[in-house]
Amino acid sequence: MLYPVYVHVGNQTEAHGVLFPDFAGCHSAADTWDALPAAIQEAVEAHFHGEPGAVPAPTPLEQLANHPDYQGGVWMLADIDISRINAAPVRLNISLPANLVQQIDTYASAHHMTRSGFLARAAQQAMQS
Repeated sequence: MLYPVYVHVGNQTEAHGVLFPDFAGCHSAADTWDALPAAIQEAVEAHFHGEPGAVPAPTPLEQLANHPDYQGGVWMLADIDISRINAAPVRLNISLPANLVQQIDTYASAHHMTRSGFLARAAQQAMQS
């Protein structure tokens, strides 16, 4: 599946740095352009390793192209093999107060996440504390 990634172009002494707008906290780097695809795949697999929940859908590039957080680099569409990520979703039925659901949805949307992705990450962080 094609995902937009933002590349801070490296030079002779610095690697190309990669940010994943759809995967908060996921980063990658490679010394050459040819090495970027493998580094990107590896970073995504590591990011989702053991994490429950579905992998979010890619954000359309046109929604990100002029975002102020992404200046001075270049956009690239990375072909990420989602089948290599062991994140099979399990459907749950839970009850939460309506105002909490609204707050969760607002936060998740602002951080390019789904409700399920946010809840999964919050649960993981709570269990690691």
